[in-house]
Amino acid sequence: MTRILATGRRPRIWGAALIALSLTSGSVFAQQIEVPSPSERISSGTGAMLRGLDKMAGTTVDLRLGVGDSAEVGPLVVMLEDCRYPVDNPAGEAFAWIDIYDSRQDRMIFAGWMIASSPALNALDHARFDLWVLNCTTS
Repeated sequence: MTRILATGRRPRIWGAALIALSLTSGSVFAQQIEVPSPSERISSGTGAMLRGLDKMAGTTVDLRLGVGDSAEVGPLVVMLEDCRYPVDNPAGEAFAWIDIYDSRQDRMIFAGWMIASSPALNALDHARFDLWVLNCTTS
C-alpha cells in the first residue's frame, strides 16, 4: 500500500521503484518504435456513405457519393470533397471533407471534416437536418 503525503503526492521512492521495475522487465522505449509514414497509415477512398436525418419527419436517407459528387437532402446540397481512412481500420475511422450548401438561405452552412467514429465532434448545426459520415467507399 502506498502512502499519500499531505501534499497529495506519492513519495519519490515509489516512482524510482516503478522505473527500476520497467527497466528490468524488458521495456521498449518510444525512441525504439518505428512509426509508419502518413502515406502508409492513411488511404483515400473513392467516395463515402453518408446518412441524413430529417428531424421533423423522422426519416433517414443514405447517400452514396463519389469524391467530387453532390446530392440533395431537402434544401441542402451535400458535396463530398475527400474521404480518408486508416489502412488498419477502414470501416470505423473514416473522415470526410464535406461542404453543405443551403439553397433556401443561399449560403454555405458547413465546410469541414466529419469523422465517422465521432459525429458530434464537428457536426452540422441545422434546425431540421442532421448529416453524418458512415464510412468511406474503396471501389
